[in-house]
Amino acid sequence: MFILRNSSSISQIAWLRSPKFRQTGSNCTLSFWYYNYGQSVGAAEMHLLVDGLKQPTVLWRAYYNTGNQWLKAVIQLGRLPRPFQLSLDKISLGFYDGISAVDDITFENCALPPPALSCEGPSRFWCRDTKACIDSLLVCDLVDNCGDGSDEDNCNPDLQCNFENGLCNWEQDIGDDFNWIRIQGPTPTVNTGPLKDHTTGTAMGHYLYVESSEPHQFQDKAILLSPLFSPSGNGTCIFRFHYHMFGKQVYKLSVFQRTVSNTKGWLLWYKFGNQGNRWIRQTLYISSFKPFQILVKGTVGDGFAGDIGLDDMSFLGCTLYNGNLPTISTTTSGTSVPATLPMNNCTEEEFVCRASGHCIQMTQKCDFRPDCSDKSDESACVMEVCDFEDKNQCGWYQPASEQMSGNYSIHTTNVFKWELGRGANLYPEQEKHCPLIDHTTCTEEGWYLFADSSNGEFGDIADIATPVISLTGPKCKIIFWNHMNGSTIGSLEVLCKTHNKTSKLWIQSGSQGPQWNRAEVFLGIRSNFQVVFRAKRGVSYMGDVAVDDITFEDCSPLLIPDRPCTSEEFTCANKYCIPKDNLCDFVNDCADNSDESPTI
Repeated sequence: MFILRNSSSISQIAWLRSPKFRQTGSNCTLSFWYYNYGQSVGAAEMHLLVDGLKQPTVLWRAYYNTGNQWLKAVIQLGRLPRPFQLSLDKISLGFYDGISAVDDITFENCALPPPALSCEGPSRFWCRDTKACIDSLLVCDLVDNCGDGSDEDNCNPDLQCNFENGLCNWEQDIGDDFNWIRIQGPTPTVNTGPLKDHTTGTAMGHYLYVESSEPHQFQDKAILLSPLFSPSGNGTCIFRFHYHMFGKQVYKLSVFQRTVSNTKGWLLWYKFGNQGNRWIRQTLYISSFKPFQILVKGTVGDGFAGDIGLDDMSFLGCTLYNGNLPTISTTTSGTSVPATLPMNNCTEEEFVCRASGHCIQMTQKCDFRPDCSDKSDESACVMEVCDFEDKNQCGWYQPASEQMSGNYSIHTTNVFKWELGRGANLYPEQEKHCPLIDHTTCTEEGWYLFADSSNGEFGDIADIATPVISLTGPKCKIIFWNHMNGSTIGSLEVLCKTHNKTSKLWIQSGSQGPQWNRAEVFLGIRSNFQVVFRAKRGVSYMGDVAVDDITFEDCSPLLIPDRPCTSEEFTCANKYCIPKDNLCDFVNDCADNSDESPTI
């Protein structure tokens, strides 16, 4: 079919109407080929006209000249329960010069599911009137998959939201940059965002979206918070939602789960970039042994064609939780400290043992040797062995944002930084460049520390450091396992930091293969220093650096014995005893270098 201009009147309209259809099933799509070519050919639109609705819904638009070629349009109709017609509209305003044509119109998957004679098994649901047999994951998902509505009967309204009457029991996060917006019909910017909602499939339905135009800037984020849920226990809680990511500059949609209220939580799923002009269904399986909450985060791209839509969010097999999630409060070193000290006579240069009030030298604090009866002098320090299994960072902490490079502002959370992770929490494709198993337990449940390169930019640096270590012994070394696999791995460095001087002790760059590798770094005798792991980000997100099982070996300082040295030992100038084997071996075993003196 093509349009022939047959008169010279100023404004002409051509309508091509479909027959009337009674209804469609939930997976219905319409496709056709169109041709719109010429100097001033003008726009064409496909409209949906539903019985009982005055306002037509725009399903598709072709703006102006699209070149001397046939192009394919694919339109998602979805479930339309009422009779409807389609109308291809062409409006000529003034001078019309060109050809508009359409061909090969196809409807696919538009019938309701057929009736079945039987419907067995826990994973199937038998529709009441239509007798269709559907997947039980489609039950209570705000979509009438049966055709008689029976899969959406007797659902808990607290576990679902179609945004027709507001946000239900979801909330806007106050710690983000801006809010999700509730809207009907198309978003204000052309060529991005949905034209209609997912629930009704018309311009009358409501959905949420992220507005990517000014004043919002690249990587601004809007976060939506779910209600709180009880631990999922043996059963699994299932989260279904529909998202729409259409536009040249669409950036990122991600879903997080958290069990502590003032944290970002851990990543369950994410999607980058333009996914086409359609609503896409996503199903996530959530397990938790603690009460938890879901966060849905939309991130703005680097242009206005980046609107992201959300609709029809529902939970299956989940139980709401009435309490509050716990919060975390920590010191800079990541450890909590009791406020009151026992009675003591210690000076400011001495450390007070928490249990006894006993005084020890400050140099004995954080030296890998407990000098207090309750070991409190080693409590706010780095632990000798750390496997991260209790989601405990063992005293390692990330220095405040002084090392954030580039154009980041301090409040940004999309920063390249260290975080705890495990194979069970990876999203698809991530296992190609992030460990699927940890080194401690060799399972997907085991935890490790990794620098997440899906944040940040090329050359960004992430540091994680120990609190200040007072003193170490002559044989002290740090042993750790590292995982550096991916096409764009940057580097991992081990640094020693004293006051304002930093020296490199070890460095590894580039991909080292899909396994954990052992590294050993000699520290020797040092005082008042910090050990720092520094990850440098490569050119893309496919380069996560991970570490696990960090051990400080033989690090406690030498003790002056309360006995004379034996015949097999050498007496150092500072009264330490060391084995005679250690003389003249280029290692300062005495701590005063007297075992390496040229006079021996």
